[in-house]
Amino acid sequence: MPTPHLTETTAPAPASAAEALAMPPAPKGEPAGERGGWRRGGAPGSELPPEAPSAGPTGRRTPKFLRRPERIPAPLLCLAAMLLVQLGIALSKPLFGPLGVSGTTFLRLGFAAVVLLAATRPTLRGRRARDVAAAALLGVASAGMTFLFAGAIDRLPMGTAATIEFLGPLAVALVFARRASHLLWALLAAGGVALLTLLGEDGGGSSLDPVGLAYAFGAAACYAAYILFTDKVGAAFQGFQGLAVSMTVGALALAPFGLGQAWDGLTAPGASPLVLLLSVAGVSLLVPVIPYALEMTALRRMPQRVFSVLVSLEPAVSALVGLVVLGQLLGAAQLAGIGCVVAASVGATLTGRR
Repeated sequence: MPTPHLTETTAPAPASAAEALAMPPAPKGEPAGERGGWRRGGAPGSELPPEAPSAGPTGRRTPKFLRRPERIPAPLLCLAAMLLVQLGIALSKPLFGPLGVSGTTFLRLGFAAVVLLAATRPTLRGRRARDVAAAALLGVASAGMTFLFAGAIDRLPMGTAATIEFLGPLAVALVFARRASHLLWALLAAGGVALLTLLGEDGGGSSLDPVGLAYAFGAAACYAAYILFTDKVGAAFQGFQGLAVSMTVGALALAPFGLGQAWDGLTAPGASPLVLLLSVAGVSLLVPVIPYALEMTALRRMPQRVFSVLVSLEPAVSALVGLVVLGQLLGAAQLAGIGCVVAASVGATLTGRR
């Protein structure tokens, strides 16, 4: 859920990590998941006034440095979050060899869960069963989305996989579109998705791996479910607590598939388990801990319809990171498709501004 506007601390000692991350429950419809989400509204009344302070459970106010992202334009925070997510995904790919796709994904979610549990110390005591169930389902959807997308990028270019995965949030954007202009931008983004998906790498789509495509479409379905459950969890849990609970469930859900593969990779002859674990730990900070902190701030300041199409920049960011980090070249069809989604994002941002 988005960060409320904060004021400078007056306490003599700095707040702990748990206190800094503890916030009041978000208004209904705001996000609490690994990769952000959508708000069903965006009315001005849903925001806290600029002067509203935020204090931790001990009464200490949050330090000044944690409110500095509030001064950065929300679209830039979204772009930074997407860039870090895609960078983390690209850096995960070399780990697929020694640890496997499921092993790498399991360890990444496990590390993220440990960090968030230590920082937020969530409690389930006194919570309604439906809130706990929503957090658990969000964790399962997040685990499925993360694992299936990892399987897709293992077989497809990052830009292509990210574009297909975008069909999930695009479907949500279409469902919640309220004006003809919003629908037009969403359809333009859909055209870009279709162009990238159907034409593929060689202009005819014949080089696209069918198993990779299946993984990507599965990730899209999980992404849509993830967005919908994010809406419920964001309203029920404080700060990062919903994320910590759902991430823990996601790691446990992947354990039967990834634990054995990760163990085999860490104990293989010639393996460097410490180096592998440190690499996975670093990637887990890139996805999702740091990007989420940026997204939750950005989402406080933009309506659902803007963010839901602005996120269509993710295929372009993914393709750029794939080019720079993995050396994956872009074809004419990919550039045209990315141009469509970028144009849709710019149009939605300009016409949907509050």
